[in-house]
Amino acid sequence: MRLFLWILAILAIVIAGRMAFHLIPGSGAFAELDTKLVDQCRRVDVAPGTEDVTIDPELNLAFISAADRRAWYNDTGAEDVNPANGIYAMSLDGSDAVRRVSPEMENFLPHGISLWRGADGTKRLFVVNHPPSGEEIVEIFDVGATGDLTHLESVSFPEMHSPNDVVGVGPRQFYATNDRRFESGPLSMAEAYLALPLTNVVYFDGAEGRSVAGGLAYANGINTSADGQSIYVAELLKRRIAVFSRNPETGALKRQKNLGVHTAPDNIEVSRDGALWIAGHSKIFDFLEHAKDPEAIAPSHVIRLNPRNGLASDVLVSVNGEINGSSVGAVWDNTLIVGAVFDGHVMVCPMLEILLRGPTNETPANTE
Repeated sequence: MRLFLWILAILAIVIAGRMAFHLIPGSGAFAELDTKLVDQCRRVDVAPGTEDVTIDPELNLAFISAADRRAWYNDTGAEDVNPANGIYAMSLDGSDAVRRVSPEMENFLPHGISLWRGADGTKRLFVVNHPPSGEEIVEIFDVGATGDLTHLESVSFPEMHSPNDVVGVGPRQFYATNDRRFESGPLSMAEAYLALPLTNVVYFDGAEGRSVAGGLAYANGINTSADGQSIYVAELLKRRIAVFSRNPETGALKRQKNLGVHTAPDNIEVSRDGALWIAGHSKIFDFLEHAKDPEAIAPSHVIRLNPRNGLASDVLVSVNGEINGSSVGAVWDNTLIVGAVFDGHVMVCPMLEILLRGPTNETPANTE
């Protein structure tokens, strides 16, 4: 009996130590944030939950994934899907005109999105969908000449059980992140609070899907370098970006390095110069409170990360509720668009001054 109690005591100490080592710094509880750029941005209303944004520079449009996900996030048991859910396109000509471009679809709860462009001009938009049925799906759309979407197919396979984000690498080929290993219960709590590396990346080769990379702590955003040779994955609970080399023929991934960042990273967008633009949740507990209460403020934080040297710089910081819980920062030329997990708008920010003077507050990332 005494031995059993000793084992329990040692186990409790180990768990407490791991929580202190990972949870406290990972939560950003003591992070100091100073407002940056957001006072120069304008608000554009779209629809509830502008969780992901990607830009098509040829069409001069920003595609926005919008879903009213608060009830779904809090697992209230509500099965009604907001009819406003969908993929929207916002014009980048200065008019900020917004229109829904996805077709009418039942039980559409879009999450992460990715725009793929083929050498022949073909475009596909890949969209993670969480219908109330519980089946996890990646929807594939054809992108028309004016940005309107035509649904082509729905893809699901057992290994893709909790998809968060997706990146297209071919007309039917994609990678997706599973952000959880356990959906609920004590194991789910342990996975989150102990930052256990139990999530993974899956690959669909056009015929079947499989896991291609594991050992990730809450795999979140995913994207690829312009040459298709590297895959970037946000590990939210580790505050880092995992960089993988990719075999284009087999889809296999091999981790090359980890780049630490000073926020809990969500989605990743890649700009023309190859830099990673990452929105994150610098104060996780504030974000969790905002998830429950829309009146609670959750800071928004967008950074620029150079994947070659690991240098990162703050671009946008909002601490007064201009936009809460930023999940994406998409940039092209001199415009930054920031979306959020729950808020029904995006912030459109001029970037010309920052690009002209260059990053001024770069800090080296911890590289492993």
